[in-house]
Amino acid sequence: MPGYKFEALDPAGRLHKGVLEADNERQARQALREQNRVALRVEALLESAAGPAQRKAGGWRRGLSSAQLALLTRQLANLIGAGLTIEETLNALIEQAENERSRQILAAIRGQVLAGQPLSKALAAHPQVFPAVYLALVKAGEDSGQLNQVLQRLADYIEERHALRQKILLAFIYPVVVTFVAILVVGGLLTYVVPQVVAVFRDSHQTLPWLTRALIGLSDFLRATGVFWLAGLALAAWAAHRALRNPALQFRFHLFLLRVPALGRFVRDANAARLASTLAILANSGVPLLAALQAGANVVLNLPLRHAVEEAARMVREGASLSKSLGRGKLFPPSMIHLIASGEASGKLGQMLDQSARQQSQMMGQRLAVLTGLLEPLLILLMGGVVLVIVLAILLPIFEMNQLIK
Repeated sequence: MPGYKFEALDPAGRLHKGVLEADNERQARQALREQNRVALRVEALLESAAGPAQRKAGGWRRGLSSAQLALLTRQLANLIGAGLTIEETLNALIEQAENERSRQILAAIRGQVLAGQPLSKALAAHPQVFPAVYLALVKAGEDSGQLNQVLQRLADYIEERHALRQKILLAFIYPVVVTFVAILVVGGLLTYVVPQVVAVFRDSHQTLPWLTRALIGLSDFLRATGVFWLAGLALAAWAAHRALRNPALQFRFHLFLLRVPALGRFVRDANAARLASTLAILANSGVPLLAALQAGANVVLNLPLRHAVEEAARMVREGASLSKSLGRGKLFPPSMIHLIASGEASGKLGQMLDQSARQQSQMMGQRLAVLTGLLEPLLILLMGGVVLVIVLAILLPIFEMNQLIK
């Protein structure tokens, strides 16, 4: 049954907002009148069964951000833990939703719950919002009767992943900004400042130093072909983006990243931490290992590593241990494999996976700090060296003119 959000006044003049179920807008207004309320606004909410065009028009086809999903999960856990039913929880979340997309998604989920679907199946109708790991955990929470605790763990998991992503982004913002500014400064010097300064030397008809001549040649070259270089770079970026849509090329590119000395370890640690934390929360929530591996493969972004997880799932299905299955391709860190083997031997796989996730995150953080700590001074030195060369190329003819005057 379609959902309708409303704003209405009660006999005391108080404003009420909420969502109700009705076959059409007329019935929704009639329901409000029966409640002795005056409808101010009644609007239809999108249902999960709406077609692609409707979902796109509704603006929530892309789903929710990690921060929004973490907040939604935390609110679900708190309200269910407070003793509210699923329907009451969804009603409260719809009223508290800060954006239209969240409100429409929640209303569609509420409609399916009212139709008799369990929460996990209602969430599964929105794969663009709730990933496979999320759905597996909610299903496990429903089966075990510990939905509140599972949702709390899930909220922690999403918040940790979001914090890790933000940490990586913030670590690389400074080098990217410095590089971009350096390119702009050097480009401005070569295309605008240098030509005006060296015009004085050209009129003097003196023999210029080789460094100055090289700088003038480079400046003339950039001024004549700069537009073509920019167009070529844009075209190359577009072509690379298109090429990486090919699964085979994307796989080879990801394999190349793993083989780059410094970057490869960082990529491996980041994906290993994501996999270990995902498997840990799934295992601790009672999800079977095979289902956990199948869901965990979706969080691994590097394709060779994802293929290794999928191959490990196949081996586990055939009876092999998790540590042996993941260690076969020698792509994951040995420390992670040893901790998993220890967890399997001691019957504490979930704890060992959690410890492995923390260990990989710490190692990645250390490598990230070292990498950014080296990049920042190197970029400053490089920019300073380039500017020094430009300044020397301009000053050398002036020094020679002074020598001639003396």
